[in-house]
Amino acid sequence: MSYTTLVDVATLQAHVDDPAWLVVDVRHQLADTGYGERVYATSHIPGAVFLHCDRDLSGPMTGCNGRHPLPDVSVLAEKLGAIGIGASTQVVVYDDAQGMIAGRLWWLLRWLGHDSVALLDGGLQAWQAAGGAMTDIVPNLSPRVFVPLLQERLVDVD
Repeated sequence: MSYTTLVDVATLQAHVDDPAWLVVDVRHQLADTGYGERVYATSHIPGAVFLHCDRDLSGPMTGCNGRHPLPDVSVLAEKLGAIGIGASTQVVVYDDAQGMIAGRLWWLLRWLGHDSVALLDGGLQAWQAAGGAMTDIVPNLSPRVFVPLLQERLVDVD
């Protein structure tokens, strides 16, 4: 079964050691851009890898393209493959900001044609409230090939 929107805590707990699943921690604060890395290093869902909103999920700012411009497709695809996302990987993303940053990675993966991505329903808070395990152990990465299939999902005024 592929999850494409939300995954509940119980389902993730059942798959936390599943090599076909990858959990991605994207905690971030706009006013403190080092926050996510610090809290990830202290405690995260077992097996979760960390991606940084500014460095990994955004392209370089030019002064006229906004605070978090879209990243270059090939650069993002290489990063996603390097952390272990392949064509058959079920990705679960979470943050501690009501899905604000997790939603960005969800959308980016969908934009690149990877539909097997879901947000952890309730985020890290729901995981902790259910007694989900936490760790400071950084997992060994199992790189895969990520082939982007760019989905042009544009909306016009009409």
